[in-house]
Amino acid sequence: MLSRRAFLTGATAGAALLAAEAASAEPLPTGAGGGSLLQDLMYRSLVPELYATPPALPSTSEVVIIGSGFGAAVTALRLVQAGVTVHMLERGSRWPKPSPWRQTFSGDVIPDGRALWHRRKFTGANGIPLSMHSFGGVLDATDYDHIQVWRGAAVGGGSIVFTGALVQPERRFFDHVFSGTGVSYEELDRLYYPRALAMLRGSTMPADVYGSAPFGHSRAWDKQARAAGYAPQAIASSFRWDVIRSELRGTSRKSATIGETNYGNSNGAKHDLTQNYLREAEATGRLVIHPRHVVHAIGSDARGYWIDYSVVRPNGSEIRRTTARAGRLFLGAGSVGTSELLVRARSTGALANLSEHTGAGWGTNGDAALVQKGSPSGGMSQAAPSASRILDEGGDTPVSLENWYVPGMPINVPMIGSLGMALDDTRAAFRFDAEADRVVLDWPKNGNAGAIAALEATHRRVVAAAEVTPFFTPSADPANAAFTAHPLGGAVLGKVTDTYGRVLGHPGLYVTDGAAIPGSTGTANPSLTIAALAERNVAAIIAARG
Repeated sequence: MLSRRAFLTGATAGAALLAAEAASAEPLPTGAGGGSLLQDLMYRSLVPELYATPPALPSTSEVVIIGSGFGAAVTALRLVQAGVTVHMLERGSRWPKPSPWRQTFSGDVIPDGRALWHRRKFTGANGIPLSMHSFGGVLDATDYDHIQVWRGAAVGGGSIVFTGALVQPERRFFDHVFSGTGVSYEELDRLYYPRALAMLRGSTMPADVYGSAPFGHSRAWDKQARAAGYAPQAIASSFRWDVIRSELRGTSRKSATIGETNYGNSNGAKHDLTQNYLREAEATGRLVIHPRHVVHAIGSDARGYWIDYSVVRPNGSEIRRTTARAGRLFLGAGSVGTSELLVRARSTGALANLSEHTGAGWGTNGDAALVQKGSPSGGMSQAAPSASRILDEGGDTPVSLENWYVPGMPINVPMIGSLGMALDDTRAAFRFDAEADRVVLDWPKNGNAGAIAALEATHRRVVAAAEVTPFFTPSADPANAAFTAHPLGGAVLGKVTDTYGRVLGHPGLYVTDGAAIPGSTGTANPSLTIAALAERNVAAIIAARG
């Protein structure tokens, strides 16, 4: 939905835009798209940068990376630093660079049509259904049977929409998940976790920020956890505390301090990939990013790897569809994007030598959102950055709970939110449905039952000690595991690739994202582990010249 002011802004700009259309970089859409002509005109007036013609992909490139999230961005930087020219394809738009005051993601009402990736209806973690414009926003909520997957759709990938948490898993949990992959926790801990954390500017929340009004819910969360006998651990975050302080002072528009993060932070409050890895890679002059390039299929023949893709407008309508070639192809389209491309290619014979394990080993990282009652704590809103987490190894399944704001609530409410992650071994597989000409995910009904039970046990201990109740009633189910924000697996190390992400049977083809991880990162948010693994893998690939 849209505020009245935003609608009027777009409407009054319409006549001028129509008059100038003949001289614009891209013509107005005439084919199928996500919205009306008036809506398209409105967004052209609000965010004109989205409509700039993207750089054209050459017919043949030395290296192409599909995707621009954590694994893809790390790989791009290290390749260009090694002297390689890289072309990066991203299906989403390139949103404007951060501005202290400009509203680019949330507008006046959350969410507007720029929030979601081509959806008209959406139910978030809080269970509240929303209606909106269909537009090429930054958050893709992909529906499969029994599970909805949240993932990024913008230059910067998941770093645009994640909550900024950069958590290194405990070794015992990591080793449980990565057994058989050939990945050494000691090597990551010594070299690659610190390297990725430094690049992503990870740091824990300063005391003055933690003590401010919008973080009252964080203080209440910690108090409740301590009452239950847990010791909250401060966690590293990619949020920029200087920008958050400017929000608190009123010298920047509010974003992080009012819970904006799932749709991005247009004031630069979050140090996403466009402000570190991607920025440094582009500064070399050897990385070209091609936004609004949607890849449909990949394959190989006697001439090398080919890529079937479309260039689209921000509203989703197609400008053109064509094919390009790459000498080497890196897949960084995320667990879902990479897995779907590989499963389709194996099933159609486009990549005939792929492993029989292609598409398997997919998991949700044991995700669930949980809430409990709690009196509204200082401030009019709940801030987005997560301050702390707790671990519980007392049951059969280890779990973590992470301090979370209540997504989708722009005002403070009597709820305290947590993101739960369980060390759950439930896995599923992607497969190609030839009749429907699409890739599907066979996630089992109640596939998160084990994770839910373990997380609810910990949650009940917190609730009982704090003498509060789960929201909405004492008998309500407090856990929402109908979604995952942490999809992992589908092209697992040691199964589909070697230990460094080289795809078995296809030299010059690599997996560099969460698809390589076997379904979990050990009760921790995956972003830091994906980046650290990408640092490790691309270093080995460069050293071995392939």
